[in-house]
Amino acid sequence: MRFTVNGECHDVTPRPGQCLRTLLRDSAHFEVKKGCDAGDCGACSVLVDGTPVHSCIYPAQRIDGHAVTTVSGLGTPDDLHPMQEAFVDNFGFQCGFCTAGMIVTASTLDADDLGDLPRKMKGNICRCTGYRSIRASIAAGTASPAASASATGDSADSLVGRSLHPPAARRVVTGTEPYTFDVTVPDMTFLRVLGSPVPHARIASIDTSAAERVDGVVLILTHEDVPIRRFSTARHEHREDDPDDTLILDPVVRFIGQRVAAVVAETAAAAEQACRLIEVTYDELPAVFDPEEARTPGAPLIHPDRTPLDRVNHADRNIIADFHHGFGGDVDAALSESAVTVGGTWSTARVAHAQLETHGSIGWLDDDGRLVIRTSTQVPFLVRDELAYILDLDADRIRVFTARVGGGFGGKQELLTEDLVALAVLRTGRACGYEMSRTDEMTRTTYRHPFRVGVDLGSDHDGRLTAIKVDVLSDTGAYGNHSVGVMFHACAESISVYNCPVKRVDAEVVYTNNPPSGAFRGYGLGQVIFAVESALDELAVTLDIDPFELRRRNAVADGDPLLITHPEPEPDLVYGSYGLDQCLDLAQAALVRGNGVQAPHGPQWRVGEGMALAAIATMAPRGHISRVQVGVDADGIYHVGIGTTEFGNGTTTVHTQIAAADLLTSPDRIRLSHSDTDAADYDTGAFASAGTTVAGKALHAACLALRDTLTGIAAGIAGTDEVTLGPDGVRTGVRNLSFGELIAAADDTSRVGDRIVATGEENGDLRSIAFNVQAFRVAVDVETGSVEILQSVQAADAGTVMNPQQCLGQVEGGVAQAIGSSLYEEVMLDGQGVVLTPVFRTYRVPQMADIPTTEVYFADTSDALGPFGAKSMSESPYNPVAPALANAIRRAVGVRPHELPMSRDRVWRLLSS
Repeated sequence: MRFTVNGECHDVTPRPGQCLRTLLRDSAHFEVKKGCDAGDCGACSVLVDGTPVHSCIYPAQRIDGHAVTTVSGLGTPDDLHPMQEAFVDNFGFQCGFCTAGMIVTASTLDADDLGDLPRKMKGNICRCTGYRSIRASIAAGTASPAASASATGDSADSLVGRSLHPPAARRVVTGTEPYTFDVTVPDMTFLRVLGSPVPHARIASIDTSAAERVDGVVLILTHEDVPIRRFSTARHEHREDDPDDTLILDPVVRFIGQRVAAVVAETAAAAEQACRLIEVTYDELPAVFDPEEARTPGAPLIHPDRTPLDRVNHADRNIIADFHHGFGGDVDAALSESAVTVGGTWSTARVAHAQLETHGSIGWLDDDGRLVIRTSTQVPFLVRDELAYILDLDADRIRVFTARVGGGFGGKQELLTEDLVALAVLRTGRACGYEMSRTDEMTRTTYRHPFRVGVDLGSDHDGRLTAIKVDVLSDTGAYGNHSVGVMFHACAESISVYNCPVKRVDAEVVYTNNPPSGAFRGYGLGQVIFAVESALDELAVTLDIDPFELRRRNAVADGDPLLITHPEPEPDLVYGSYGLDQCLDLAQAALVRGNGVQAPHGPQWRVGEGMALAAIATMAPRGHISRVQVGVDADGIYHVGIGTTEFGNGTTTVHTQIAAADLLTSPDRIRLSHSDTDAADYDTGAFASAGTTVAGKALHAACLALRDTLTGIAAGIAGTDEVTLGPDGVRTGVRNLSFGELIAAADDTSRVGDRIVATGEENGDLRSIAFNVQAFRVAVDVETGSVEILQSVQAADAGTVMNPQQCLGQVEGGVAQAIGSSLYEEVMLDGQGVVLTPVFRTYRVPQMADIPTTEVYFADTSDALGPFGAKSMSESPYNPVAPALANAIRRAVGVRPHELPMSRDRVWRLLSS
């Protein structure tokens, strides 16, 4: 079979049933991504004779005689296609995993297609951006813009607050920036997993004899072959934050899809075939799927042997952790004495992270016999340390690193593939790769915790709160990863953002036999904020007070104590800056101005406006550590070793800006080595929006220390304090000293090899607080329950906005993801633990047509704790969206939604009840 790829002739015989995507990737065309395996996401899009196709469902045998063009065939990093150039100029990507396929499809459009763009691009999904920047990129690309004036060569004078392009931008848009599996590893074996078909059972026997006879099988692992040290898949700075309730392979299965056995083989097909031949006998156990039932005495127990030593508080009632506290007196009495009371119970669904790159790892032994894991994680150092713990290895015998990661949203703050890959490598001595399918991702990883939240509010006649009572029940599923942290965090800023003399919180998180929940953008805050902000809006309706004004009367002001249920003697959460008042004003003014979008015509449409606010700490509690090294070589190139991961959060861009600004140089002189346990001293990880506020602060400190070292050496040489760091060395009153001269004069304390180096550290002891206000104007069709967003506004208190276009994209992406989980997205179970939405075809990730442009406004603040005054802004935009939408729907139709997602059928039933 002969065909061309990007003009190069290929003569290949495809495997039976092979698709074009795997054929191309087998030929090292790694620019063609794997996102869904089902033609749903578009990450694998290529052109066949100029027509875009999803190569994952295009039979390879049909390519004979045809011409294939991938994104790399459109242009190179040094010679971009106009559409690629437009995606760079307009910041048309974040994680970038969808970008290659997006550009391929967009390259076939012209200006006449712009009016029908959502339909033209319906086959390409982006999880990160919110699509506004993609629409802008396509519009510019069809106009064939001139080459951009790249920001990478500019001076340091204006770097902070300027929209510097991501360092990898030109590689991302040409498909040449590698992700986890975009690499050829010689002699690599493939690992596949057999999952449990039952929700709760003890494994009576496993017969692997037939599987062992499959040609190419190298190793089969069962619970009898793996270490028995319990751990949690969740990763935190303190491993004691999570219950030790997980084994690599467990003789008891607790959800459908749980690992039962792993097969390592010469090919993925052989591994999958062998998995199907493993015979397992299960002794089924009673199961429980409803979290309320799970905590009821007499319910089936899921982890009966766990104790408080494993950090499971009440295994005899399936309760991992609970919180029952208040202050100010009897909350029920305060409610009964209040002039006005409102209340209700709200529930939120399971939501999939739906990042386009699935979980996966590749492992091998290096020349020194060290275990090396290349993986799609947000937390390489924490993975390294937990692997050392599980496998009883020294941490310095393990290297963990990432390439660029194709999205995370908290889902990759877990250890889900690395342990099996590590075992396979150690047992066989050969390289091994385990890449999850989309169905694996949707059934075997983790979801956003579903919550049931009861809220009762009391106030006086002027709307000033007199009592807050909150009751929270969280379903962690079969394992407790992140369960404790999510429960406590959910009940934190969501409640402390309001002043009230009497507060009471009761919260519990329970095991069920549902698939596990885990870390998800917002980390529990969004679930409770949905309920609290909905209840506040009902109070505003009851009192006929403007909802913005009601928040102004009750929200904490600069300097007010941030109280959940009791005062902290030495709080670590402080006002590094305060911008909530500005955010309320900005969002309200935008609604008043409107945007000119008219509601659909017809008597069935009702229009309403709604808003909500959210506060969030700018980093995780109890310490989040980053230690950074910065060095300069004789050529004046600055080398930064920093541990945090780039997965669309924009850290590589901001870190480049910080380093260039601090070192008074241009961005093209900065070389980042990131997310590699060999390239940096330590970093807790890229979660809790810590890339700027923790790793960025450590980098800032290291750069300033290096400046001091360089100018100090120069002062000693020149005999004067009149020295200034410049791009090519240090200027003195006598002459310019080159970096080579400075290195030669440095002592051993500041010189490592041929570089002068300095370090910086941030422990995250003090945390600031950021604010976001979301507002909507919506139209609701009372005959069908359809909700149309007419205007979307978010005002954000981000401190100094380091990179306006990038920060704008973070806000837009957070709002878009929240619109998805508010209106469309739900991981549906059948009531017996079976996932009914195992692929994108049945789980609706919003397409371009579903997401409006969000007007974004930034408060004018500068944070005392953040580098250059910046705050984090990756997680927080998500949190106020669902209640703002619910409040707008309530005001449109007069009935309040209490359940997410507010899908068309639910809204219709709400109106019909």
